[in-house]
Amino acid sequence: MSNPMTQTPANTGTMMVKGVVALIAALLLFAPFLFQDTRSLEVAARICIFIVLVASFDLLIGYTGIVSFAHTMFFGFGAYGAAILLKQMGPGWTPVILGALAGVGVSLVFAVVIGLLSLRVKAIFFAMITLAAASVVLVLASQLSHITGGEDGIIYKSPDLFKTATKLAVDEDGKVLRLWGVRLNGKLAAYYFVFATSLILFLAMLRFVGSPFGTVLKAIRENEARAEAIGYRVVAYRTAVFCLSAAIASLAGTVYAVWLKYTGPDTALSFSIMIDILLMVVIGGMGTMWGAVIGAVLMILAQYYLRDLMGAAAEATANIPILPQLLAPDRWLFWLGIIFILLVYFFPKGIAGTAMERGAAKGGGA
Repeated sequence: MSNPMTQTPANTGTMMVKGVVALIAALLLFAPFLFQDTRSLEVAARICIFIVLVASFDLLIGYTGIVSFAHTMFFGFGAYGAAILLKQMGPGWTPVILGALAGVGVSLVFAVVIGLLSLRVKAIFFAMITLAAASVVLVLASQLSHITGGEDGIIYKSPDLFKTATKLAVDEDGKVLRLWGVRLNGKLAAYYFVFATSLILFLAMLRFVGSPFGTVLKAIRENEARAEAIGYRVVAYRTAVFCLSAAIASLAGTVYAVWLKYTGPDTALSFSIMIDILLMVVIGGMGTMWGAVIGAVLMILAQYYLRDLMGAAAEATANIPILPQLLAPDRWLFWLGIIFILLVYFFPKGIAGTAMERGAAKGGGA
C-alpha cells in the first residue's frame, strides 16, 4: 500500500495555483470593503467579468484547440441585447432578462452556423472566418446608429436596485447604513451582482471541463483523428463547445452592460478586447481554467496601474540619467510588452500551466 505522504508533492503545483485563485476570489469578494475608491471597484468588477470571458474562450482554445477571433462578437451580442432593451423599455429586470435571452439566442444561431460550416476546415481558415464574421458585426454596430447608437453607443439606466441613490439599509433617521465604512447602497448591490453571476458562470465551466464531455474535448485536442476513429463525432462536439462558449460570453456581455450602463463598439466589440483575451489566456495558461483567473487579474491590473507605478518610479529616479525617460508613464505599453515576453519565456505554458506541470514533475521524481 502506497504512503499518502509520497503522493503530496505531485499536487503541489496545482494546490499552489488553487491557493492563489482562492486568495484572488477572497479579495474580489471583499473588494468593496478593502478598496473603497471608485476606480478600484471598477477594476474589481472588470476582473470578475473578464475572468468569465477568458475562461469561456479557454474552453475553445485550451480544451478543444479551436482558434476563434469571434469571441468579442458574442460578448457584444449580450451587451447590446441588454442595452437596447434597457434603452427602449426603461430600467427594470424584464429588459435585462429578455436582453440576455436575446443575446444568447443570437449568439447560438451564429455559433451553430459558423460551427457547422467552418469547423471541418483547417484551423487557420476557421480563424479567418471567425475574424471576418466579427469584423462584419463590428461594422454593422457602428453603422446601424438607429438601433445600436453607432460609434456613440447607447447610454441607459440600470435596474433601480443598482442605482447609487438606492438605500439597501437605513438607520432610524433614514440615512444609509455603513458597514466597515462602506455605504450599503445600489452601487454595492451592482458589484455583488457582477461578482455572484461571474462566480456562478465560472463554477459552471469548471464543472463542465471536469465532466466526461470535457474529457472528450481534451481527447479531440490531443489527437483529432484518434478521437474520430474511436467513434466520437468531432464536428458535433466542437460545434457544441463553440455554442457553449458563445452563450457564456454573451451572458458576460449582459452583466458588463448592466454594470457599465453604457454599451458601444469600443466596450463590447473592439478587436483590442479580443487581443486582451488572447494575452490573458497565454499569460494564465491554456487548458487550465485557473489560468483565466490569474491572466485576467495580471493583465487588468497592469492596464490600470502600470502607468501609475511607472510615474512613481520616474519620480524616484529623477536624479539618475536616462532612467526617468525610460520609465515615463507614456511608455507603459512598451514595458507591458517586455513583461509579457518575460512571462512567456519563463512560463511557456502560462503561469498556472507551468506551475502545475513543474509541481507534477517534482512529485513524479520524488
